[in-house]
Amino acid sequence: MFMTTGYALLTPGRKLEPWTFERRDLRPDDVRIRITYCGVCHTDLHAIEGATEVPLVPGHEFVGEVLAVGPEVTAFKVGDPVAVGNIVDSCGKCVACLDGEETYCLEFPTLTYGGVDRHDGTPRYGAYSHEMVVRDHFVYPLPESLDPAGVAPLMCAGITVWQPLHRLGVTSGTRVGVVGLGGLGHLAVKFAKALGASVAVFTTSPAKRDDALALGADEVVVSTSPDEMNAHALAFDVIIDTASGEHDISPYVLTLDFDGTICMIGIPPRYEVDSMALLRGRRRLTASGSGGVRDTREMLAFAATHGITADVEVLPAPQVQVALDRLARNDVRWRFVLDFGSD
Repeated sequence: MFMTTGYALLTPGRKLEPWTFERRDLRPDDVRIRITYCGVCHTDLHAIEGATEVPLVPGHEFVGEVLAVGPEVTAFKVGDPVAVGNIVDSCGKCVACLDGEETYCLEFPTLTYGGVDRHDGTPRYGAYSHEMVVRDHFVYPLPESLDPAGVAPLMCAGITVWQPLHRLGVTSGTRVGVVGLGGLGHLAVKFAKALGASVAVFTTSPAKRDDALALGADEVVVSTSPDEMNAHALAFDVIIDTASGEHDISPYVLTLDFDGTICMIGIPPRYEVDSMALLRGRRRLTASGSGGVRDTREMLAFAATHGITADVEVLPAPQVQVALDRLARNDVRWRFVLDFGSD
């Protein structure tokens, strides 16, 4: 074991506090990483607000530098810049894992934080900390051409939007709608445009029109306007819905063309849709969450080729509570990242 420091929820309902805790010694296939930047995800906020078991150290999208490797690790060496997402282990044997879809592991993947280690049952503490130990299969080379702070959110938000865009065959000429313009939505716009699609952003806030256009969107649809929504009937082949709150998706479904697909990645508590909105036009409702090793590697390669990173506001790690409080107010454009080099 070795000691590291980070920021933890030590009492439910309270604020995060500095905390010193143990990380495990390296197994043969482990990589020890010094964390430099860690993204702040809405999932972190939800985990903190709903926590009943503590200590909780959040953080599941980060970049850093290799400090040590286990004797069986051949893909990385000390000093390598790397990136890690929200999965750090899986069973490796089920049909999902064998297909490179570890995020859908039938025995449930080991998440970067929360739950326990699948081998020894110890608690999983996340990346709001200075060091992390990760199985090598779930460590990725950090593209040298990209800003490290901007890459950190790609390891969660980036792969979460990339997988449905890629799997649904978005390409030149595809008409894509993006519901919501936040940490997920702004990356959906960037990836869809780089894939060659025309992109419209649905928003309830007309004030976000300029932001959406600046990110590359071709148009903005104010979803609270019946006239604007009616004008976009049958206008899209794919819609990526990033809204995390419970909402009626029927108005968006009606903007899909025949055989169009709406993919839910914000994951509200339940999906509400008029069945006839789906039936008319033979439209499809699906959902997607994160991505496995194969898709994550493809996403990073595509991002490097097209110069895609998240738009981030970097804060010193000791200001983690400032980031969380502002995130709760949606006061961010478009993702907070914590700088652990300044801590």
